[in-house]
Amino acid sequence: MCPLTIQELPAQERPREKLAELGVSALSDSELIAILLRTGMKGKNAIEIARDLLTRFQSIGGLARANVEELASVKGVGKTKAIQLAAAFGLGHRLAHETLTKSKVDSPERVYQLLGTEMRALSQESLRTLLLDTRYHLIRIEEISLGSLSESIAHPREIFRPAIIYSAYAMIVVHNHPSGDPSPSEADHRLTRRLAEAAQLLQINLLDHIIIGSPDNGRIPYFSFKEAGVL
Repeated sequence: MCPLTIQELPAQERPREKLAELGVSALSDSELIAILLRTGMKGKNAIEIARDLLTRFQSIGGLARANVEELASVKGVGKTKAIQLAAAFGLGHRLAHETLTKSKVDSPERVYQLLGTEMRALSQESLRTLLLDTRYHLIRIEEISLGSLSESIAHPREIFRPAIIYSAYAMIVVHNHPSGDPSPSEADHRLTRRLAEAAQLLQINLLDHIIIGSPDNGRIPYFSFKEAGVL
């Protein structure tokens, strides 16, 4: 027996009508995704395809990190719907980013909220600096390098240059480990020690150096040199 199409469902069970009457909180994840998909395919309605997406990518977070090609590969999605999904998640990420930039950025948890979703999805190492004012509010984020980090690329003069240009009171250095394991290497330790020395000379507050990983097996998805007592 073929499943009911969205239009064949009772009005109170159709995602759009349900949202209009009861609000976003009344809908399940699959129902919200179904609204973005708009239509299903032969043998599956939009809600069932949404469930397939959640099963494939395991969570909303996994779905948000998927690229257009990965989304489009799910049967019943295709490129147009994949682009719509990617745009919706992109707007959500920008909203979260905008909200966080208006509050203090003074803890590794806050930095992970700000950059974790984006940086843990990168296939290359990226080193960035968060430039902060005297209230620890974000001035801007600068990417220093993209690719395999080396001590020549991640030189303190390159890392501190944006802080000097934009007259930052404090800064946080962040880079990711594409492997997902945020444990620091010996090179990471050496870089942190050099940054601490340079910060003291330049009289810029180096609040932390944070390595972004992924929350696999329930581990903490980041490493903080401040929390570890190195800074």
